[in-house]
Order: sequence, then C-alpha cells, then structure tokens
Amino acid sequence: MNPRPRAFTLAIAQMNVVGGQREENLRHAGELVDAAKAQGAEVVLLPEAADVGWTHPRSRELATAIPDGAACAALREAARRNRVYVCAGLTERAGDRVFNAAVLLSPEGDVLLLHRKLNELAIGHDVYDQGDRLGVVHTPLATFGLMICADGYVPGHYVGRTLGLKGADVILSPSAWAVRPDHDNEKRPYGADWERNYAAVAREFHVWVAGCSNVGRVAGGPWNSYLCIGRSMVVDPAGRTALVGPFGATAEEIMLLRVSPRPRPARGAEWENFAKKSLPDAMT
Repeated sequence: MNPRPRAFTLAIAQMNVVGGQREENLRHAGELVDAAKAQGAEVVLLPEAADVGWTHPRSRELATAIPDGAACAALREAARRNRVYVCAGLTERAGDRVFNAAVLLSPEGDVLLLHRKLNELAIGHDVYDQGDRLGVVHTPLATFGLMICADGYVPGHYVGRTLGLKGADVILSPSAWAVRPDHDNEKRPYGADWERNYAAVAREFHVWVAGCSNVGRVAGGPWNSYLCIGRSMVVDPAGRTALVGPFGATAEEIMLLRVSPRPRPARGAEWENFAKKSLPDAMT
C-alpha cells in the first residue's frame, strides 16, 4: 500500500541560471533553498540544468556524477541543511555519457529518484545522451514522479500518463522555457501550450503537475541570446492553473503554494473505465 498523501507547501524557485557558471549557480541554488525553507516550504522545485544551463557548450565538460559529484552533493547538502525535499535539474555524467537529468532529494539529503530526460529537443542531441528511465517514489508527503521540460510535451502525453499509471500524486518538472529575444509577450502570451498539456494529464489522473523554469539570457549553444523567461506554473488535479510565475528574463522569484494531493481514484486497468466515466474525451 502506498502512503496516504498529505497536504504540503511547495516552493517554485524561478532561478536565474548563468550558463556555464556551475559553482555560482550551485551557490545561488542553495541560497534559494534556504530562502524557501525560511518561508515555510517543505518541497523546493528548481529549474532544468540548474547547474550549467540547458544546452550550454560546456555541458559535457562540466557534468558531474549523481549522487556524489559536486553538483548533486551541493544540493544534497542544501536539502539536508534545511530538512526539505529538493527537486532540481542537473547535468549528469555517467561514465562516458552525459544526461539531462533531474533528482528528487530527501530531507536527509538522499537521492530518492533520478530521471533522465526522454524527449530532448533536436538542438540538445549533441549535448545529452538519450534518457533511459521513468519512475515514481513513495514519500510521507505524496508519491512523486519526475519529468523534464519537453517530456511534458510528448504527443499523447505518454510521459505524464505513464507517471499517472505508476501512481504519481504529484509530477515535478524542472524546465527551461525560452523565447527569441524579440518575442512580444503582449501579442503572443507565453504558456498556454504548457497549461493545456499539463491539464490533460492532471484531469485524467487527478494529479498535480508543477513546472519550474529558470530565467536569464541563454549563453552559448544553438539558442544563444534566447531569453529564459520563467512563467512557471502549477496545475491542480481538476486541470485548473493554480499558480503562474512572472514572465521575463529578470523575473527571479520564489512562489509558494499549498498542495493537497488526492487519494488515487483508480489503479491499473481501472483507469480506462474511470477516465471514460469522468472524462469522456480523455481517452481519445
């Protein structure tokens, strides 16, 4: 039997990530975890590739091992120091391979879950190897699942739906949402596609889905000078947008939200019948 989930306070740390500056980013990530804890957070969600920056040209050089490499060790210490769960995207070295990875850390600083991004954009294929895993972990707060950024954008929502089938109450998604430097957010407001994709899985499986994007200018790589613009979000089990972060390359902010996971209404093959009854269009 999975532990019965309970309400908890989630912090979305919409962090400024400086491309290629691993030590500076890790120091700052620790500061944000400290600040989130001081505001009452029990779980802190940080962005994708929070150590090096997404697709940075030095990613393969600066990647470190999980759990004992420098980047993961720094975040493990932040989790342990503050007695909070920490989820963050990291650039992982595993032998001669490098992955766009994410971890969920316990309040004791242990790695509870490791995810390697599955749906990497083509511009990241020379930087990262193909992800190879997808899982959930049971904790006293909830059953958590991890995905990374474009994993939530797969046609058919296969990644999110698989996490739902695995029993996730809450899906955490470190992300790096970027736009061209000339993007006009007044004419083309950013975020509707993410809300739509998150909501489809949230409604079907009665899960919370939280995406945290970084902010700042992309330094190097195929999207050099693009702007990471935050606009992080949380969607509740009814598919409603419960939190939206500020938009902009300088919009660093910590946002707190009370998350109340729902007990699982179905399991295994029961999901299909449940979805047909509660969401007639969910299975199309």
